Amino acid sequence: GAYWAADGELDPRPLMRLAQGRGARRFLPVLRTGRQRRLWFVPFPAGASLRPNRLGIPEPRLGRRRLKLPWTLDLLLVPLVGFDRDSNRIGMGGGFYDRTLAYLRQRTRWRRPCLIGIAHECQRVEHIEPQPWDVPLDGVATELGVYWR
Repeated sequence: GAYWAADGELDPRPLMRLAQGRGARRFLPVLRTGRQRRLWFVPFPAGASLRPNRLGIPEPRLGRRRLKLPWTLDLLLVPLVGFDRDSNRIGMGGGFYDRTLAYLRQRTRWRRPCLIGIAHECQRVEHIEPQPWDVPLDGVATELGVYWR
């Protein structure tokens, strides 16, 4: 699973093309309808059409595609605004990823995707004080390397 970059986020599309070339299936998030502010994940094959969601971010058209829940993914690339060495993350402020992944805070034995943030090194800050609802990442990849939790 990945994301469509918006508002200066690091673009994961080169990684998505590489993964597809190696036979991996790709998924992009779509906003769930209603007020839950959570994400579903939809297959994103080559050439699939996109449409802007209510926030203006391109997402796949649902159509007949099967929705995936986060625990069915092996890897999830997560956008961020800032991060620290402990893989705590600051997002854009909507809370979509934290709400979608909230099950991980209570159920440590559930199947889970590996959560990797994609960032520029200049987005690293000394310390982020996590809030009770924050879901930490397993690691963050930058141009200088990977910071593992």
